[in-house]
Amino acid sequence: MKTRALGALEVSALGLGCMGMSVNYGPSPERADLIAFTRTAFDLGVTFFDTAQVYGPFTNEDLVGEALEPLRDQVVIATKFGFDIDPADPRRRKVCSRPDLIRSSVDASLRRLRTDRIDLVYQHRVDPTVPIEDVAGTVKELIEAGKVRHFGLSEAGADTIRRAHAVQPVTAVQNEYSLWARDSEPEVLPTCAELGIGLVPWSPLGQGFLTGTVASTATFSDDDIRSRFPRFTPEALAANQPIVALVDQVATDAGATPAQVALAWLLSRSPHVVPIPGTRKLHRLQENLAAADLILTADDLRRLDEATAGFSVAGARGSGHEHYG
Repeated sequence: MKTRALGALEVSALGLGCMGMSVNYGPSPERADLIAFTRTAFDLGVTFFDTAQVYGPFTNEDLVGEALEPLRDQVVIATKFGFDIDPADPRRRKVCSRPDLIRSSVDASLRRLRTDRIDLVYQHRVDPTVPIEDVAGTVKELIEAGKVRHFGLSEAGADTIRRAHAVQPVTAVQNEYSLWARDSEPEVLPTCAELGIGLVPWSPLGQGFLTGTVASTATFSDDDIRSRFPRFTPEALAANQPIVALVDQVATDAGATPAQVALAWLLSRSPHVVPIPGTRKLHRLQENLAAADLILTADDLRRLDEATAGFSVAGARGSGHEHYG
């Protein structure tokens, strides 16, 4: 597996988003199978694993910690703080980045991850009630204490990135970014390039949509998060099919799969873009990782870029309330 740089952090060109192993996409496989799967990802070249305290909540960090404990010095683990979670009812949570909560969240994540340091810790969502300078300063203290190595932001806008970076250098920004979620391009990508910050696209395959496996007539169970997302309503799925048709045609011409084309397009945007597609299936993992070696032609890239840049995507991205703070 090729490697890429997120700031001063070297990682595999494609990481593994671990959220779906524990939550949001229906019943999870057996824990032993997921641990074995995560270790297989490492065997296939993945060294960058992404989790968060809120995934579960808490169960995903515990799973990732157990899976990677024997490999700890050979992998990069990213997790996130930024929610005040009610221990009596973990479904009750609110965005919160008070310094005391950041410290306690990091300590708890360290325990669950079975490690003495977090390689990359993100603020999961910008908290409008806490100045970003206070957040960055708190993480700076955690870095000085040896509990954290690098600082990241998720769903952050250009101004927030600059203000945080002035207090504690930001290593990576994790925003939704894909062929149908290009909101980061006007301001966030140029800011990251200027400041030497990497970009980690979450949902790089559009939660499966860009793989061509989600039919326009698809429906989703209540335990599938897509059942609550505006871009997965029947009307939006039907309206957005031209994107899938385009990706499928490029894939046919390139002798690749739609998922590989969608990931290769992201990789082409910058040498400091590291997508983190999530999956629980070995054949999908192998398919995704092969995208690191797919080189799209200049014509392929132009077709994808021009068509999707000019396409009005139906339905808001994410929950419908996502915005760059």
